[in-house]
Amino acid sequence: MNDFSDRLTKAERDRSFDNVRPRDASTLIIVDRSEATPKVLLGKRHHGHKFMPGKFVFPGGRMETNDRLMPVAAELNPFTEKYLMQETQRPSAAKARALALAAIRETFEETGLLFGAKRSDTPKTPAGPWAEFAATGFYPDLSALHYIARAVTPTRRPKRFDTRFFAVDASAIAHRVENVVHGDAELVELVWMPLTEARTLDMPTITGVVLEELQARVSAGFGHELPVPYYRMPRTRFLRKLIS
Repeated sequence: MNDFSDRLTKAERDRSFDNVRPRDASTLIIVDRSEATPKVLLGKRHHGHKFMPGKFVFPGGRMETNDRLMPVAAELNPFTEKYLMQETQRPSAAKARALALAAIRETFEETGLLFGAKRSDTPKTPAGPWAEFAATGFYPDLSALHYIARAVTPTRRPKRFDTRFFAVDASAIAHRVENVVHGDAELVELVWMPLTEARTLDMPTITGVVLEELQARVSAGFGHELPVPYYRMPRTRFLRKLIS
């Protein structure tokens, strides 16, 4: 799995666009390990989207300014924080925290699933999605998140992201908001798929690669301390480096 350049589709190989800086982004993989074969949750993007229409993806998106301001019920695992701060020019615990919060917020917005815990107080929260999150009585539980991969979109693609992939056990779901996923939403369908079969869905190449990384991680015990693969493509081949 050191290079997956040969698996890219023709569209994914097109690097004829103006170069842009990648934006920080986060995504969250929800894993149900209650049975012998783990399952993962994937969402189907609306066919009307310009970016990856109809593809199956993990919930996620860009890190926003307000993600730095949201109070939490529990902080990051020390290994997760340490790994998030590596391979970056200006490492900070605040940014590591915000990246994890972005994954939880985007998952809440796109699926209605909430990962959090109660607090004895009611601290002030940012407006928008975070206010809706806190209105449920819960605050984000960052300790439940596992950092499992990082990937930077190649240069000269129409949209570029520096994405941190997190995973969380489905048992950590604290609350559900109904009717978030529907025909006119960003995600029109949610499916639970066995981890061994999920890659048969129509998905971006990197999504399939990260599923392979997740499967290896689950087999290795799913510990926070396991090294994190970092994918980037400075030229024509993807490089894989382990953060540890």
